[in-house]
Amino acid sequence: MVLKEKRRKVKNLEIGINLFCYSGDNTPDVERQIELMKENGFEHTFIMADHPQLSGGMVDKVKRAGIAFDTLHAPFNGINSMWRDGIDGDDMLKTLTDCIERCASYDIPVAVCHLSSGKPAPVINDIGNRRFSVLMETAQRKNITIAFENQRFIANIASIMEQYPEAAFCWDVGHEGCFTRGIRFMELFGNRLAAVHLHDNHHLPDGDEHLIPFDGITNYNTVAETLAKYSFGGTVMLEVFKSESNRYEGFSPEQYYRHAGESARRLATMIEQAKCEA
Repeated sequence: MVLKEKRRKVKNLEIGINLFCYSGDNTPDVERQIELMKENGFEHTFIMADHPQLSGGMVDKVKRAGIAFDTLHAPFNGINSMWRDGIDGDDMLKTLTDCIERCASYDIPVAVCHLSSGKPAPVINDIGNRRFSVLMETAQRKNITIAFENQRFIANIASIMEQYPEAAFCWDVGHEGCFTRGIRFMELFGNRLAAVHLHDNHHLPDGDEHLIPFDGITNYNTVAETLAKYSFGGTVMLEVFKSESNRYEGFSPEQYYRHAGESARRLATMIEQAKCEA
């Protein structure tokens, strides 16, 4: 009887998937993607802020179909220049502030942002700190949350989290598997969690395959238990790309979205069950 009472209090988690996850000879247009998302239970999505199809009414079209934009993903090509003196860094800051402006204009509450790319990471310095301060001030003025995503290093994200109490965390499960094996970012920043990127790989160094969950070797029982521990109530958001692996060779768009939907719902159920058992 106690268990039943507890289960009634657990929120049914909703699932999401990134737009344009399927590419190839049969790449679906936005209208077909919307249909496939709806058919397979996806109620949330996100997209890169610099995607060429972001404008032109696409956001409204997706929203009218009942699919919510949880986040915009800030561009990250050239992100290391944020920490270097010069015009490239100034241009990168403009790119990131433009992402914040787009979040505000499309009523998207969260921007996901990287802090560095590749190895070695740029040294944390006053140049970068000043630029990120401008970015954070812009986000606060626009009432947008910035969720910083785990990549290859702890120091830069720890520094940002220490400086800015309003900074949030985006847990990228796939990155943790292939970039920083053995480091548990949720233990450090789980209380600042605002978004998740869920995908799989085979934990090879820099092997960022963006597989559908359960198609690699990530222990998704542990993922579910971790999210339950931090009372996760957000979107079970997949960040997957058919083109990053030959695992889905021969999959039609219908097969790919169906498989992704089944996996996302399976994980959502696991998280709910873990909450009940906690």
